[in-house]
Amino acid sequence: MKKLTDLLQITRNGMGSGAQELSHKLLKTYLRLIAEDNRLPSIIVFYNEGVKVLDESNGYKEELLNLEQKGCKLIACTTCLNYYNIEPVAGIKGTMPDIITLQSDADKVITL
Repeated sequence: MKKLTDLLQITRNGMGSGAQELSHKLLKTYLRLIAEDNRLPSIIVFYNEGVKVLDESNGYKEELLNLEQKGCKLIACTTCLNYYNIEPVAGIKGTMPDIITLQSDADKVITL
């Protein structure tokens, strides 16, 4: 039997649209709470401006490392990392074909 896979896609540098400070605060809280409540997605992919969440300067390192430690796989778009000149604080680099495969294979996809 195939294991159920939940895929969370982070496509923005924060959560929602509005004030950047609030957007960062919301995403930081969201990432902390899904780890605390053990409602982890199987995989989180980061692309477009979402890769900025993986930058050391954005302040998400603790939450990201905690998610990884609990078994959530973090995968960042290599093209996007290169575009923004970011070395991720957590996770691995992936390609667009990787992301397409993950989206196709996932049982549920949530995009932030």
